[in-house]
Amino acid sequence: MTRTLAELTTIRVGGPPRRLVSVTTEEELVEAVQEVDRAGEPLLVVGGASNLLVSDEGFPGTVVLVRTAGIEVPSASACGGVTVTVAAGETWDDVVVRAVEQGWSGIEALSGIPGATGATPVQNVGAYGQEVAQTIARVRVWDRLEGRVRTMFPTDLEFSYRHSVLKGSMLGAGEVTPRFVVLTVTFSLRPSELSQPVRYAALATGLGVELGTRVPLRDAREAVLQQRRDRGMVLDAADHDTWSCGSFFTNPILTSGQMAAVRERAAARLGPDGPTPPEFAGGGEGKVKTSAAWLIERAGFAKGYATLDGRPAGLSTKHTLALTNRGTARAEDVLAVARDVRDGVAEAFGVRLVNEPVLVGLEL
Repeated sequence: MTRTLAELTTIRVGGPPRRLVSVTTEEELVEAVQEVDRAGEPLLVVGGASNLLVSDEGFPGTVVLVRTAGIEVPSASACGGVTVTVAAGETWDDVVVRAVEQGWSGIEALSGIPGATGATPVQNVGAYGQEVAQTIARVRVWDRLEGRVRTMFPTDLEFSYRHSVLKGSMLGAGEVTPRFVVLTVTFSLRPSELSQPVRYAALATGLGVELGTRVPLRDAREAVLQQRRDRGMVLDAADHDTWSCGSFFTNPILTSGQMAAVRERAAARLGPDGPTPPEFAGGGEGKVKTSAAWLIERAGFAKGYATLDGRPAGLSTKHTLALTNRGTARAEDVLAVARDVRDGVAEAFGVRLVNEPVLVGLEL
């Protein structure tokens, strides 16, 4: 029986829930949420718990642990593609494995990401040039305000970088109690033994191909997993670098004026011939995305950084975007590192980094 949320979260931090309910069917999930709502209790819905940093005091309400299962293929054809409907509680990487084995292309670059499938549309999970928004056809949810099951399509979901209407529509104070509880996610994939075009430079280098090349699905998956292992992003109980929430900060999205100011600060800090901050598409109209990892490193925070007071938390020794539990960390230890990094980047470059994990009972 789970005693604390540290036993569930991938960063292994978090106090006890007041009550925990585990559900294995869609009916049980809806019933559990309705029961919580009738009682007027706080609700926290947990799948793989890979994107949560929970207070050491725990959660003062009911945690619903989603363990629903099922992968269905309503339709598949060479012309129409492959439709795959997945229960919210299915482990995400199991879905990717199934797709690679069956020759369904479109999510192979999302290999090795921990967590449950139901969480993927909430923050529009993405990595190595792919996002789930590119393949999601619809999401069935329980709408707690309207008290009914709804089917939401991409236009309803309003996907953007690490965001969706599911993430933005929270009830009450904080950002942990969802209006929409995901029941199933339906993906539209392509029948092919080849990946989608490789769009991430480091991945292309690892595969030994040019950007835009398509490679066998299995090769793409293994190359992604190797990239993630190199960064401590594949869960391993023996490796404290993997005791994390994944990337702790999102890549900043800036206006052209803000980006120009960052370049000026970089030149002043690193020299006129020094490295310049990278710029990527995907920030939206009139905006540009830059690298949080680049800013962190150039602000003076190296891999393995820890606070001067010796807290058992720090940056990963493999990847500066991951904040890790070195074995006995509490939530405040992790936040102390996060605040150091956030404030240091703001001082160096005038950019305030935003946390990607959901903070439960905490403020950065």
